[in-house]
Amino acid sequence: MCVSLGPLGSFSVSKMRYQRTHTNHVTSVARRENVNRPENRGTAHISARMKAGHKCLLFLHVLLSVIILGHGKDLFFSANGNLVLPGSYKIPWMASIEDFRTLSSITIPGTHDTMALYGGPEAECQALALRDQLRAGIRFLDFKVFGLFDTLYVMNGVMYQRSTFKQVLDTVKAFLSEFKTEAVLIRVQPESFEKKTVNEMVKKLIGNDQHVWLTSGMPNMGQVRGKIVFLQRSTFTLGIPLVETEGKSKVSNVKDKDNILIKQLNQAMEGFGGDNAVVTYTSGTGFGTFWGMFLTPKGVAEKVNPWLNQYLRQFYPNKPRPCFCIIAMDFPGIDLIQTIININWW
Repeated sequence: MCVSLGPLGSFSVSKMRYQRTHTNHVTSVARRENVNRPENRGTAHISARMKAGHKCLLFLHVLLSVIILGHGKDLFFSANGNLVLPGSYKIPWMASIEDFRTLSSITIPGTHDTMALYGGPEAECQALALRDQLRAGIRFLDFKVFGLFDTLYVMNGVMYQRSTFKQVLDTVKAFLSEFKTEAVLIRVQPESFEKKTVNEMVKKLIGNDQHVWLTSGMPNMGQVRGKIVFLQRSTFTLGIPLVETEGKSKVSNVKDKDNILIKQLNQAMEGFGGDNAVVTYTSGTGFGTFWGMFLTPKGVAEKVNPWLNQYLRQFYPNKPRPCFCIIAMDFPGIDLIQTIININWW
């Protein structure tokens, strides 16, 4: 085949292909010879190994980042409803508390609206079922109940939480029968109009059970092992008097919430060891505010819980460590629960 080039005559395409192929072959051979020279062979090998090493380091960096960031959130905040405990996890942590310690001198992890598992983002405050909360180390439980006829229903606002208070007591009793060194504190908040009748309904449920503390005197740990301890406030008058530190549940800015919690925890430190139980609620919601209208209880806890863990751990070097009494949280992770438990070293 020929291409016409006008007055210059014809030029063979096949000749052009030959020249191009020949040139590429010569270039390839030159490259191979250059690589195979003794002075270049080691450099090329090292360069290849460095590239492979960089790729390996990059992969490990990405993998480690994913593990740390993904796991880190769950250390102190957890919206996972499946509890997985390490094999070394000590469920009966109160076994290490001396019998003479009064309940008001122990730092106790708890949950706010313990059974608020249903109702959507604006209502849900917990992910773990009651049994799993207890196994994770929670020892203060917070219930809102509504009395109808002869039954107490566990509520969160107008949302029924698919449990009666009798079922709650049965779950707690089963836990205490398995772990006899523990005590579980319960706060009951009546939601019905006939709030005074809730006292009588709770008494009826308890009957003559000797494993329930109903008196107002502050017991020590030895007196309440294996028992449910009721806390009284407002119209519920059974058990130990309960005092709340001065905070607020409405949150427009999480940083403001942190500052308020510092004041609350300082109040708890000042009030420990007395005749009253003291509780600090770390929970919050932006509903009802303008700037925080999109802050759900889960959204607040996701930011507050890691901060709370860091704040409490700064007191670990103290001898003795301070007492923060009861700390009631939303969506606590097991490491935050352990941080609170480990404050109890005197």
